[in-house]
Amino acid sequence: MTDEARLRADIAEVGRRLYARGLVAGAEGNVSVRLGERLLMTPAGVCKGYLTAEQIVATDLAGRPENGRPSTEAPMHTAVYRQRSDVSAVVHAHPPTATGCAVAGVRLDEPYLAEAVATLGSVCIVPYRPPGSAELAASVADAVAEAETILLAHHGALTVGTDVFRAWERMETLEHVARVRLVVRLLGGGAPPLPADEVERLIAQGVAAGYLPDRSN
Repeated sequence: MTDEARLRADIAEVGRRLYARGLVAGAEGNVSVRLGERLLMTPAGVCKGYLTAEQIVATDLAGRPENGRPSTEAPMHTAVYRQRSDVSAVVHAHPPTATGCAVAGVRLDEPYLAEAVATLGSVCIVPYRPPGSAELAASVADAVAEAETILLAHHGALTVGTDVFRAWERMETLEHVARVRLVVRLLGGGAPPLPADEVERLIAQGVAAGYLPDRSN
């Protein structure tokens, strides 16, 4: 199997996982992977639960397609790759609880869960910009310079990774963190976050394990 064939299969598998986990509905969401000077991206208007490797669209790094019609969010994906040379995959989805937090302006960067601190990285909220717009792409590019996980106000979430499965794991973890945050609020919201020194230790652990980029320099 060629690298391209494997990556196409990986994108289709992540699409199925997103749909099966309820992180997208209908034809929502989009996934892309960098392959040298090209991108492989989910097509526009296709349900990710039934996506096939053959439907994946190949584009150049500016999002111009070689075949088919790429996601309408292609500008957001290409902006991420221009900003971060270490990113090889982008996942955009609409996880219900995390998206609810984005709509309500509830931040998810408070360190309640040890595993999330070590794997998710910082989480920021990008103000609403129209989907598919140059304004959204620019806002995401600014945010991804310092974050691996981004909430898009009134829209959804975006995660990045060194491969498509790492980006998928972050999306799944983000929704898990949002559910825990909701339970904390329902129970009164009085749970203390982890101490600062423990957060630093967990971040260092995540960097050493390859989950988080080393931003110490």
